[in-house]
Amino acid sequence: MPRPSLDGGWTPEGGYTAAERLLSEGPPTAVFAANDLMALGVVRAFTDAGLQVPNDISVVGFDDIAGASHYLPPLTTVRQDFAALGELCVRLLMGRLAEEETPSTLVMAPELVVRSSATKPSRPPCDAVDATKC
Repeated sequence: MPRPSLDGGWTPEGGYTAAERLLSEGPPTAVFAANDLMALGVVRAFTDAGLQVPNDISVVGFDDIAGASHYLPPLTTVRQDFAALGELCVRLLMGRLAEEETPSTLVMAPELVVRSSATKPSRPPCDAVDATKC
């Protein structure tokens, strides 16, 4: 069962603190961090707690920052083409300023970059109500 989102402050330190809170309720099978820096902190917290990523817990980040492939383990992440996104935003803004008809919603598909920090769960997820059922 998915747990509620935790605020991690967008930093490795914030990811570390959020992971500690998750662990206090029993270890999850996986964590999706809002960015790769937070994912770094999450991996460190799990490692400090004696858990192995991905054998015990999978971790996935977002951004595919430079160096993500060199983390230990190399980070599975979601890549968004920020240059293309920025160009699209500018085109839409310019269209609206020129009072042209522009779409109200656009979707840009991200890309999952599979590396070594995520795998199939090796155990069932913890019971969100009873953390002893891990």
